[in-house]
Amino acid sequence: MNIKMVLFDLDGTLLPMDQDEFTKGYFSLLARKAAPRGYEPKGLVDAIWSGTAAMVNNDGSKTNEEAFWKRFAEIYGEKALKDYPMFEDFYKNEFNGAKSCCGFNPKAAQAVRKIKEAGYRTALATNPIFPAIATESRIRWAGLEPTDFEMYTTYENMRFCKPNTLYYTDMTKKLGVLPEECLMVGNDVSEDMVAASIGMKVFLLTDCMINKERADISVYPNGVFDELLKYMEIN
Repeated sequence: MNIKMVLFDLDGTLLPMDQDEFTKGYFSLLARKAAPRGYEPKGLVDAIWSGTAAMVNNDGSKTNEEAFWKRFAEIYGEKALKDYPMFEDFYKNEFNGAKSCCGFNPKAAQAVRKIKEAGYRTALATNPIFPAIATESRIRWAGLEPTDFEMYTTYENMRFCKPNTLYYTDMTKKLGVLPEECLMVGNDVSEDMVAASIGMKVFLLTDCMINKERADISVYPNGVFDELLKYMEIN
């Protein structure tokens, strides 16, 4: 394989989780933090989903952070922008309570380190809908450090989201590699395996696989971390 760069998804890939359980726990913590500032829980959750949709539909004219806060301010007005420090404080502190909603697989960090030792470059291709500070926390929950990756995508540094292929194109440009020089490792068939359509090689991690469309996964190399290392011919 003419691979230089291995891109890893985070949630459900390096960090085992049930997406629904994690989201429920995360939103519960955020609602508790925001309640004293007058945010009603259901309205807050609906607004966050609306802001997330704005990021997913981002046309690249702004960062995902700008897309989110523009939509959030349309819902709550200038009050939302004044409360930015409160949300930032949440991600620094209370957000870490959501770790209890995640699992842990030591083979994830072991695989990343073995792949790096074998001479491959590594980057974290997690859907950039979270602030950097939240992404850095989730990296650590997986037993890794942000410095294990040349780049990790966040809502501050990206203008597209998965499954938009422009997300992957933009990332490869930032990393200075061609798509065909990359291997994308992820657990979501529709969001991660779409990287194959721009020429990337892909590997589907099946531990916490998401396959909403019930696609035929036999068309992708797939398995657990031991099988990923075998696929890459790393002992």
